[in-house]
Amino acid sequence: MASATGSPARKQFRRRLRSRIVIAFVVFGTVLTTAFALSALYLRDRLEGELINETLQSEVDSFVSFKREYPEPDAQYGFDNYLGFIYGAHRFANIPLEWQRLDTGVYDLSEQLPDGAVRHYKLAVRADDDLRGFLRHDVTQQELSKQQLIGVLAAALVVFTLIAFLVGWWLSRRVMKPVTNLARRVEDFVGRSDPEPLAPHFADDEVGQLAGALDDYAGRLTEVVRRDREFNADVSHELRTPLAVIKGATELILSGELSPKLRDRVGRIERAVRQCSDLITALLMLSRNERSIGAGERTDIARLCDQLIDDNQHTLRGKPITIGLEIEAQPQVLAPEAVFSVALGNLISNACKYTREGEIVVRVKNDRVEVLDTGPGLSEEDAEHVFDRGYRGSAATGAGGGIGLAIVGRLSDLYGWRVSLTPLQPRGAMATLIFGR
Repeated sequence: MASATGSPARKQFRRRLRSRIVIAFVVFGTVLTTAFALSALYLRDRLEGELINETLQSEVDSFVSFKREYPEPDAQYGFDNYLGFIYGAHRFANIPLEWQRLDTGVYDLSEQLPDGAVRHYKLAVRADDDLRGFLRHDVTQQELSKQQLIGVLAAALVVFTLIAFLVGWWLSRRVMKPVTNLARRVEDFVGRSDPEPLAPHFADDEVGQLAGALDDYAGRLTEVVRRDREFNADVSHELRTPLAVIKGATELILSGELSPKLRDRVGRIERAVRQCSDLITALLMLSRNERSIGAGERTDIARLCDQLIDDNQHTLRGKPITIGLEIEAQPQVLAPEAVFSVALGNLISNACKYTREGEIVVRVKNDRVEVLDTGPGLSEEDAEHVFDRGYRGSAATGAGGGIGLAIVGRLSDLYGWRVSLTPLQPRGAMATLIFGR
């Protein structure tokens, strides 16, 4: 697919560091409180259940032993009424049916009362061949207290989670205050040629060390940018002077009597001078990373395309190629003609360079310019990277440095255009420069 270098990258949402601290406190508090609540419920059930079961089983075993030793009906067993009621018999005459199938052990049972309520109880059983004993202990109140404990622990979970949130919010504000201050001051760097030092505003801690490192980096970067801008300004000035001399000389020569062959050669010199001047202007815009648009400065796209096609006619001599212009609209773009000429001129010259036969069509639409050729085309991988600096496609020949289309991509980023190069079937490619919204 085409690679659109002019389209802004979608920014992924990132959670703020302060939010992460608050969430960490909430998660930690919730997990800790939940673990404590579950542990409390587990220990309560385990310890209470084992204690009651052991007591009931021991009591019913003692009862059976007593009855075996004193089988007389009037023999009274000293029983603690708190535990419940004991039943013992050689037969099952007075024993509920559901108890008769139980072996020795302690069971958790429940029964429906006439008023609709449910009673929970533990039943300790001692089942011997000659005698059986049953001890029932009502645990309905313990079950109710367990439900109440679960409610209390749930409320405590909510309360401690809220406390963890408040503590995390307060601590994150305290901890993140220097970092937030540093981030705000770094944001103020944007658009300033001489940023204010950061380190004096922070203590001598990790944040202060980071501020000092940023000051050092900003100082070195500012110096590099200053030297780069000065160098570009000096070079552009020094290059414009000889170009102006060459341009004046060619205009003077063309004003005289010349043979058609000589006039053509001088005309090529004049076009090269204009292209160099436009390229210097475009490179200056890129080096300064700023858009230079004069008041009402607009470029007539159709006229410029006609001029660029004429400039590239000499490169097609000797090749069985025709180049044509199709005008479907008369758009204008708010940009210097020199800058748009460099961007579009590179696309047209690239098509002329790689097309060996067939035709090249420059199509002007309302919001874009399309350059179609019948060259060798390009692969999907080449289409993805063709606007990267220094990249040359698999079909590239010659000694080019792979920076022409990279300049087009950078100019498109600077002015908000979109540029792409897509393969055509069965061969060829289409370069598209979209300047409309």
